[in-house]
Amino acid sequence: MSIPQLLLCLSLSMLCISSKPTEKKDRVHHEPQLSDKVHDDAQSFDYDHDAFLGADEAKTFDQLTPEESKERLGVIVAKIDTDKDGFVTEGELKAWIKKAQKKYVYDSVERQWQEFDMNQDGFISWDEYRNVTYGTYLDDPDPDDGFNYKQMMVRDERRFKLADKDGDLTATKEEFTAFLHPEEYDYMKDIVVQETMEDIDKNGDGFIDLEEYIGDMYSHDGDADEPEWVKTEREQFVEFRDKNRDGKMDKEETKDWILPSDYDHAEAEARHLVYESDQDKDGKLTKEEIVEKYDLFVGSQATDFGEALVRHDEF
Repeated sequence: MSIPQLLLCLSLSMLCISSKPTEKKDRVHHEPQLSDKVHDDAQSFDYDHDAFLGADEAKTFDQLTPEESKERLGVIVAKIDTDKDGFVTEGELKAWIKKAQKKYVYDSVERQWQEFDMNQDGFISWDEYRNVTYGTYLDDPDPDDGFNYKQMMVRDERRFKLADKDGDLTATKEEFTAFLHPEEYDYMKDIVVQETMEDIDKNGDGFIDLEEYIGDMYSHDGDADEPEWVKTEREQFVEFRDKNRDGKMDKEETKDWILPSDYDHAEAEARHLVYESDQDKDGKLTKEEIVEKYDLFVGSQATDFGEALVRHDEF
């Protein structure tokens, strides 16, 4: 199956497949944890390594000598310092950590890029995306599977135009990433909410009532009793989702549900790394300060954690 066909199948499954009676569909987008390791610097810096580099990249540093790790870390510091003023701020470090944690998103876009960029000009136009994804389906006005591809195309075009910040109907790699993964971008979050409401709002009144909310995540099978989690979701809707108690969720209430304001792990980790490495306490880091504390940021083949912890405590 080609990538466009796979994307189309995934879209269809989101739009058209109902949950099994005892399975729960989760539409909530949570920020992933920075690492599955315990964050305890008294035991190891593994959590910090995963957070700073991403788990896969962190493993590659474990094969390097300390000198090689320091050299590669120095190269990374130059990338983190986006304004090129010679310092790494907490904000720059937070942005780097978020980017490192989203590597799987960028890798996914990279794999798809060549298939959609038909003329190899370094951009993907709406026409290119439409033709690759929908071309064969639009040739058939009455497909056997019964799906309304034209309706889906209109929805995709709306999202593409929103992702396309300069409005030229041509996407850069970053804009194409926003199109494919809108939940990762603040300026795309309204379309995530809109599409979710369109999926769930069956009576078309612009709101999500209790039965629509439950119906999206649970479908009755004959006279089967509702499982306990469905009863809990009914209570959640009444007590927490429907904040103004009018019996339905509006756009803002839906946004609070599917895009909750989670604890910002990247911000907390950036603050932690600056605090532990900022020798002159000026609130920002030089390359030398970061490399001096290299074992906090990255691993190496010969890292002696006991020795590193002693240096950490002395500092």
